[in-house]
Amino acid sequence: MNDQDRFNEGNRMEVKQVKRSKLKGVVSTVLAGVIGSALTLTALPYLPNSNASEAAPKAIVSEEHTDTQTSGKLNVQQVSANSIADMVEQASKAIVGIENMQQQTNRFNQTSAVGGGTGSGVIFKKTSDAAYIVTNNHVIENANEIEVSLHDGKKVKAELIGTDPLTDIAVLKITGDINVETLAFGDSSSLRAGDQVLAIGNPLGLDLSRTVTQGIVSAVDRTIAVSTSAGEWDLEVIQTDAAINPGNSGGALINGSGELVGINSLKISESGVEGLGFAIPINDVQTIINELIKNGKVIRPYLGVGLADLEEIPSFYLQNLPNDVTKGAIVTTVDPDSAAGKAGLQEEDILVSIGGNKIASANDLRKYLYTKYSVCDKVKIEFYRKGKLETVEATLTSNQ
Repeated sequence: MNDQDRFNEGNRMEVKQVKRSKLKGVVSTVLAGVIGSALTLTALPYLPNSNASEAAPKAIVSEEHTDTQTSGKLNVQQVSANSIADMVEQASKAIVGIENMQQQTNRFNQTSAVGGGTGSGVIFKKTSDAAYIVTNNHVIENANEIEVSLHDGKKVKAELIGTDPLTDIAVLKITGDINVETLAFGDSSSLRAGDQVLAIGNPLGLDLSRTVTQGIVSAVDRTIAVSTSAGEWDLEVIQTDAAINPGNSGGALINGSGELVGINSLKISESGVEGLGFAIPINDVQTIINELIKNGKVIRPYLGVGLADLEEIPSFYLQNLPNDVTKGAIVTTVDPDSAAGKAGLQEEDILVSIGGNKIASANDLRKYLYTKYSVCDKVKIEFYRKGKLETVEATLTSNQ
């Protein structure tokens, strides 16, 4: 079991209502979404500032990103600048429906595959005998089989190439006799509030496949705190007022040139709330895609501890702490062969800083590890053991 598993309790994600600072009332951020009984993310309090969180994953844009796109991509220059309909018609050929098939056992102990939910996906690469699709992890999570519905109505089985629950991105592969197009990547970093965008996906299931909604970029560099099957994370997103509904998850947000600039993933869903949808910027998505195709998962630094927040721990375990220490993360398990084990960390140690960054919760430690450090980095960790402040240096390994 790795750090991500220990941070999270259970693999199911539930929709929860949460309080949001600086916003009136209680709202729910839900996946933008899977329709049916498929999984959903839980939103934590929304951070309303328009600047990117320091802990949010940053896109690494380089020429290597163009490697994920091959022949067959749509030539957006051929689309009339005055014809949204022409642009949408071409872009829609790269949008697919995705059905999450799960095994179900009846009262006669017979098993069969049933639909666990539907979502959307975008074909971003094709070769002579295969095509690659990006979608949200929550669309395909826990699926026994994945079925893809193409633009021409053909349905094919898909292979899961890789998935990253923390950033909610997954890559699928389809093969065989298929006639598909790909959608060219745009540059999400160039988006500004007020830019026109369109969302294409399958709201409420495949019967409404490739539904198009129009809107603008409401804001860029928003940060949404979400709870995933891999733990809590601050997800950097594009805010849009283009209508996004259950079933749109994994679908395309395209710019005025017909280029893919985001993967629709979340919305605020509450009575009286309208036009608050969110997409993962494609520059961030490309970084994840490249790793998933290469490794099947995202390689991140691994410390090797299970943690709990201090507020979750009975006061008995905290009685030796100084009175001014009220935040931190207590070690619940240690992998003896990990960086933490070799550095000498023990169960019941209370971690309060890493590399000089204060740790207020288990989530803080994860954010610092994944955004500030790399595999093989040496990090100093401050912790309390039996009331005494101590320091160790750990050499981070990978989560492979």
